[in-house]
Amino acid sequence: MANAVKAIRGMNDILPEESYRWAFFEQTVQRWLSAYGYRNIRTPIVEQTDLFVRSIGEVTDIVEKEMYTFIDRLNNDSLTLRPEGTASCVRAAIEHNLLYNGAQRLFYLGPMFRHERPQKGRYRQFHQVGVEALGFSGPDIDAELIVMCARLWNLLGISGLRLEISTLGNAQSRALHRTRLIKYFEQHHASLDEDSLRRLHTNPLRILDSKNPQMQALIENAPKLIDDLDEESGVHFETLQRILRDQGIDFEINLRLVRGLDYYNRTVFEWVTDKLGAQGTVCAGGRYDGLVEQVGGKPAPACGFAMGVERLLALMQECGKIIDPPVPDVYIVHQGKQAMRYAWQCAEFLRNEGLDIVLHCGGGSFKSQMKKADASGARFAIILGDDECNVQQVTLKPLREAAEQTRLALSEVTEMIRQ
Repeated sequence: MANAVKAIRGMNDILPEESYRWAFFEQTVQRWLSAYGYRNIRTPIVEQTDLFVRSIGEVTDIVEKEMYTFIDRLNNDSLTLRPEGTASCVRAAIEHNLLYNGAQRLFYLGPMFRHERPQKGRYRQFHQVGVEALGFSGPDIDAELIVMCARLWNLLGISGLRLEISTLGNAQSRALHRTRLIKYFEQHHASLDEDSLRRLHTNPLRILDSKNPQMQALIENAPKLIDDLDEESGVHFETLQRILRDQGIDFEINLRLVRGLDYYNRTVFEWVTDKLGAQGTVCAGGRYDGLVEQVGGKPAPACGFAMGVERLLALMQECGKIIDPPVPDVYIVHQGKQAMRYAWQCAEFLRNEGLDIVLHCGGGSFKSQMKKADASGARFAIILGDDECNVQQVTLKPLREAAEQTRLALSEVTEMIRQ
């Protein structure tokens, strides 16, 4: 094994012992999104690097430090493994003119890539569910995104999540706030760390998101964007809060919530937990009304969110959500050439009846086959030998309850099992 090829650090295999939990999550998510009228969109894993530079922001940790970027050998294009899904979704909507027929409710589910230091809940290949509402301008769609998240937590058996919301205002209010922030932080130049100094004149709002403990007192006393908020954004934010209260959604207003991507405006929100250590945010999003135009389309309002699948699965486990692995209905054991041919016939017949069947392969004694039948978790075993073949019947043996095995016609098996 010393010379065996291994997976890249931070990019993990999902083995059968875990994949059924993923399948449960994905099926639940797809039913949940369908109930709100969201349709699936699937975009490439690789995009032009410029798409993410334009959308996420050139002076962000993602673009500066975390993207997997490489040069295409054929045409020297700069390409990037997608670090998030919103930009790709917006690019696809523009390229295929989806907004021509009106506003769109879209979702995607798949892997994203960031070159970070791997740790629990943070991987280099990670998976997200993303939900994007394109073409909607009012606070009602912002509220819908939040309310539908609350429903999902119930469906997944997750408790204890805390909702934080804020507003970033419009471009004018952010520009005014940016000027005030630069002036404030310049007065405390000696207290700024290296990252903050680098962002001071390019993206001072990102300083507010610093995790450096020595910066927190300085950040706490910084000017607040709410004081520079334009009237229209203020009304938008108040309306959002009213809808959330009407729907019984508890929330906290966090005026330091700025999000890590440059394209956000007005509403921003995060669902956070204390049960996963440092990786406390499991779902985050907000409004990004300028992004469609920024990527090259006609101006259109938009909002959305993304949630980390790995973190939500970990949180489900922390909350005691038990998902039983799928097991076959029947394991068919057989011995002899005639019995093997009959076993194939039985297996396909019962699958056509809607049952999940495992047909034993690889030979072996009845005793060894029955051990594998029991280990499979199947509810029943069908035993086939010369006697069964001669009369075209099967022997049905319950494996999970104390009951006698029964000889019966193949056509009677499905009804017997379902009873």
